[in-house]
Formats: sequence, C-alpha cells, structure tokens
Amino acid sequence: MSDLESAPGDEIHTFDDELAALETPVAVDAPPPVEIPAAPVAAPAPVFVPQAPMPGATGTRVIALANQKGGVAKTTTTLNLGVAFKEMGYRVLLVDLDPQGNLTMSQGLNPDTIETSMFDVLVRKIPISDVIERREVDLAVASIDLAGAELALAALIGRERSLEKALLEVRDRYDFILIDTPPSLGLLTINAFVAATGVIVPVQCEYLALRGLVQLENTLAMVRENLNPRVGVEGIVPTMYDSRTLHAREAVEILEENFGDLVYKTRIRKTVRYAEAPVKGSSVLGYDPTGAAAEAYRELAKEVLHGAEAREHA
Repeated sequence: MSDLESAPGDEIHTFDDELAALETPVAVDAPPPVEIPAAPVAAPAPVFVPQAPMPGATGTRVIALANQKGGVAKTTTTLNLGVAFKEMGYRVLLVDLDPQGNLTMSQGLNPDTIETSMFDVLVRKIPISDVIERREVDLAVASIDLAGAELALAALIGRERSLEKALLEVRDRYDFILIDTPPSLGLLTINAFVAATGVIVPVQCEYLALRGLVQLENTLAMVRENLNPRVGVEGIVPTMYDSRTLHAREAVEILEENFGDLVYKTRIRKTVRYAEAPVKGSSVLGYDPTGAAAEAYRELAKEVLHGAEAREHA
C-alpha cells in the first residue's frame, strides 16, 4: 500500500494540511528567522539541511532550481547550468515547470502555441517523452495551460508525486534532470521537491531577496517528513552580483555568515548577455561561448559536481 492510500476506515491524509501550514507561522521545530541587519554582523544560522545528493537506482541527479521570489535568474541558471553539464559530456534534461514558460521561450519556442506540454504530463498522464523537444539540451516544454495545473492537480489522488512518476519513464536516459520551478511554493514546486535528489537556490544579491530562504527550508522540511526524506538544499547561487556596489558585497557576506559552505563561490554577475541570449533562442554558452558570462556557468557546473563529490566522500 502506498503512502497516499489508506485502508477502509482509516483517516485519509493528504498534503493539504502541510501546504496550509505554510500560511501560518510554524510554532515548533521551525528554524529561527534570518535577521537582515543594516550591515553584516554575526547572526545565528537558520537550520538549513545540507544534503549530499542521493541518486536513484539509475544514478541520475534530479535538481530543482527553486526560489519563491521571482526575478532571481532561476531560469537563466537552469538553462546555462544544463548546457554547461552537456559541454562536459553529461546527458541532460531540462523540465519547464513554470507556467510563464520562460525556459521554453529561451530555447526559441512559443509556449502560447504549444499543444502538448508538462500540463498534459502532470494532469492527463501522457508520457513525458511526448513533450521533450531536442534543442541545445533536451527540454520538456511548458505551455500556457500549465497555469491551470495547480487547480487541476488539487483533485487528483497522489498529486504531489505526479512529476516523480512521470520522470520514471526517462530517468535512466539522463545524468542530470534540472527542473525550473515557478516563483511560489505551491503544488508545482512541491512536485519538483518530491521528484528531486537536491535543490539549488539562486538568490539575488540584495537584502530583501534573502528573507524567503527560511520559508523555503520550512517547505523542504515538510516534504522530507511526509514525501521525500532525501531532499535538501545542495547549494545557494548568488546571482545578479555587482562587485562595484557595497550593497551586493554585504548581501553575499550575510549569505555566507548564515549558510556557510552551502553558498557556492561562483558569483553570477550582472551582464546584458543574459538578456540577449534568449532573444536568439540560445543559452549564453551558445550565444557568447568565450565570454565571462558563459565561463561563470562553467565554473558553477564544476562546483556543483565537485561539491557533491566532496560531501559524498566526507
């Protein structure tokens, strides 16, 4: 009997209570909130759980790129990290789970005209291979229909595991599956966490962007307790970094004070190249392969690989 089924007469337990709990403060076992001071000072670190990747039977790493705040370069990181892995010889699948479809658009596709997408995979249970497009890397596309996925999923039994089950068909074909999630902590993001072996969090180098990290970890803690005990934060990526400003440097210092080794050393700096590349339907590695922007994601890919190896052999 699965964890989402029950015997006759048993109380049926779904994930609704856990999702509803996100709207109210957690009174017990919640990590202390991150204090964002006017200047960097020592502060007690929140209880983030660093997670050594625990691949499934096939050895595939499924990484969710998540942050409930929008505009933090989540899609940019998903695409360029995936292309960097492919350059290194790995088999890569990207999954666009964001109803905005920015990852799909970044590869030259129009989400408004796509007839079959991740919505159909999650809700209508079609094979995920039917929505994979061959681009710079393999891409499971999003369409405008995905905006209604949360409502449609709410009526389904086992709705939190829809993506996990869909990936079983193709999991052994890839070394990395990277999931671009919506800027929220709703059912689509929960699906990504349940399917994932780890989470990477892109964080804009601004004070206000740091505040959502504890809420994200609270969500992960609930997923670990109820649905996927192995998922945790693999790393935090500082994005939109401008070393010329004191504000950005202090924000990174606060990240490192609170989250330590979880913060990758690579800084994704502000550059117009990240905006120009999607116009051409390309990653920045394809658009400007010898530029500093492309090199930053190559360095990040090495960190993700080597950091995982270091934790596995610690």
